[in-house]
Amino acid sequence: MQEKSATRPARRDAIDVSRRHALKLAGLGAASIGMMPLIKPSTAKAEAMPDGANNFYSSDKVNRHTVSFNDQYQMKVAGNLFTPRTLDPGGRAPALVVGHPMGAVKEQSADLYATMMAERGFVAMSIDLPFWGESEGQPRNLVSPDMYAEAFSAAVDYLGTQGFVDRSRIGAIGICGSGCFVISAAKIDPRLKAIATVSMYDMGAVNRNALRHSQTVEQRKAIIADAAEQRYAEFTGGKPKYTSGTVDALTQNSNAIEREFYDFYRTPRGEFTPKGMTRLLTTHPTLTSNVKFMNFYPFNDIETISPRPLLFITGDQAHSREFSEDAYRRAAEPKELVFVLGAGHVDLYDRVNVIPWDKLEAFFNRHLAA
Repeated sequence: MQEKSATRPARRDAIDVSRRHALKLAGLGAASIGMMPLIKPSTAKAEAMPDGANNFYSSDKVNRHTVSFNDQYQMKVAGNLFTPRTLDPGGRAPALVVGHPMGAVKEQSADLYATMMAERGFVAMSIDLPFWGESEGQPRNLVSPDMYAEAFSAAVDYLGTQGFVDRSRIGAIGICGSGCFVISAAKIDPRLKAIATVSMYDMGAVNRNALRHSQTVEQRKAIIADAAEQRYAEFTGGKPKYTSGTVDALTQNSNAIEREFYDFYRTPRGEFTPKGMTRLLTTHPTLTSNVKFMNFYPFNDIETISPRPLLFITGDQAHSREFSEDAYRRAAEPKELVFVLGAGHVDLYDRVNVIPWDKLEAFFNRHLAA
């Protein structure tokens, strides 16, 4: 890698799979790269699974512990804690919180990142966001940007009170939607000393405007009205409806973004169904709560995170790169935007030979130094 400067199906009528407003392809032309750093992945022969894909990677160099702790709402947040086997029992190590993609769970991408960073000497903990995976919250798959951000601060509470962690050296990695959630948390939690995002989505902007601002205000209002009407149905005992997320089957009309997510979430590459969940409800937020993202502006005041450093990593072919670019423009120094050459959005979830581990290690070693 070179761096250059510059289960059983759920009821089908419970899932509203027609609402794909967040995944429109309109206007996905390549943006200029400018003088930002470029990282080139290796070019191995393609296999049935993408080259290097290893979402469920485990390591004999780290110890894994299941943990849980309460957030400020006294709701349980579930996590997997990874510690290097070489950890000095009498020392205090730097630590990282790792958040999973929106609609995913910690076993999808977050565990992989936490494991790899633990191999590199960090205490690293993946977490399930509230309402997802093993964390508490009802109804399941509910959207709550404030509670998602709170989960990162609660993770800092936990890590910072462990005897083997140096509480002055805690950072975070947010993947996909968790990138904007950790930024939201960092704006009001200075204990997060260094923040990296990977394949970040601004979940507020993509729900308001869709990709490349391809959704009109009238279309946005129609989605809001539909969700508001559905609240009456559910308040009077009706079944919840779900929206967006990953398509459950591919057709000849499936677009490139649907195929990209399907390849991870609906195949052995990355598919994972948490206990108590059905396969076809995974990744789908509830319709009535998903509109809360339209009131979510995580990049407002992002410059106030400075002088704490920000690292934005995205694929130069990623349909989501506009969000990393926007965050970088708004953020104050120190900041860095890195493109991985040839990589799409999902490539950076699990392709271990594409993800810039050395860059992440160097960033946190520098900014979480003793």
